[in-house]
This record gives sequence, structure tokens and C-alpha cells, in this order.
Amino acid sequence: MEIKAVGIREAKKKFSKLVEFVRNGNEVTLTDRGKPVCKIVPIAPQEISFNERIRRLEEQGMIEPASGHRGKKLPTRLLLRKGLAQKYLKEDRKHVP
Repeated sequence: MEIKAVGIREAKKKFSKLVEFVRNGNEVTLTDRGKPVCKIVPIAPQEISFNERIRRLEEQGMIEPASGHRGKKLPTRLLLRKGLAQKYLKEDRKHVP
């Protein structure tokens, strides 16, 4: 980890670059007239389980809970000759106004 000291005025001009520097795991110390006043440090990523993520999305209304379709098998995929799906897609797109 690299630590960099930057004056407030310079930090204003190069803020996006400093954020990228911090995003890569480094720290920036902001100085005012050469004296350290604060640090910008990366936030540790929060590890949450898949089930917790799903629960949070449901709470936010982003997704809805499954409604009795658990265990339902998906249809088997269609096997097409190589390039045939692309051919059908191109033909279909030609007919779109």
C-alpha cells in the first residue's frame, strides 16, 4: 500500500485520480499548508452471502420472492447447427420496421 500526501488545492483539481488511487488500495493524506488534516482510505469490501443479498433485494422491492415455483425444471435447450441461431436472428431483424 502506498501513502500519498496531497494539498487540498491539488486534491480539488485531481479528485477523480485520487479516488482511483484509493480504489486500488492506497491511502491519501490531505494537507493544509503542509500540515496533515485528514486521510482518504479505501473501504473494506463487505462480504455477504448470496442468500443475504437476495433478502436485501427483496426488502428493497427490487425483486419479488419466488411464488411456489421452487424445483420447477427449466425446459431443455434447443440444439441448433452452428450459425443457425445467428442466421434466424439476422432474418428476424430485417423484418423489423
